[in-house]
Amino acid sequence: MRFTVLFLIGLLLTSVQGFAQHRFVLEQSTISFYSDGVIEDIAATNTKVRSIFDASKGDIAYLLNMKDFQFQKKLMQVHFNEKYVESEKYPQASFQGQIVGFDPAVEGVQQVNAVGKMTIHGVTKDIQFPGTVERKGGTLAMKSNFIIKLQDYAIKVPQIVWQNIAQQVEVTVDFNYRAQ
Repeated sequence: MRFTVLFLIGLLLTSVQGFAQHRFVLEQSTISFYSDGVIEDIAATNTKVRSIFDASKGDIAYLLNMKDFQFQKKLMQVHFNEKYVESEKYPQASFQGQIVGFDPAVEGVQQVNAVGKMTIHGVTKDIQFPGTVERKGGTLAMKSNFIIKLQDYAIKVPQIVWQNIAQQVEVTVDFNYRAQ
């Protein structure tokens, strides 16, 4: 799986060499999630995401290490990695697909959809989620907010803690790209 994502990112890099003004690399990233539990809310943030975006084709790929999610409580982080996402067995999550509705010639904010395949916990699913892309000169800001159901990615929540962990999490993506 890791090889596939890295190969895709490499393919994106080499396939657009003639269109360097349309190739963007991630300069700053945040993917966070929030789980609204009955007893306790759970939130985590990952700022070490790797991504590339080919604006001329709309191709996007991103890859993140699950262990890079940071929690306010250390024990939550341990449980997340050991019991839920099994980071040793499934160390990475990824998305590869298209940003639909983006016109690279237009400055300002555009409403878009990301359409593609998301892999989490070793499970790959077709997914589509809304977002925005704001183009300012040689920079792009991508933002999105969507829901993921844990059962869709075979993430099991033990019955003993079902009240602590919601069966779905709200994911927020905030990427800032620069032209390469």
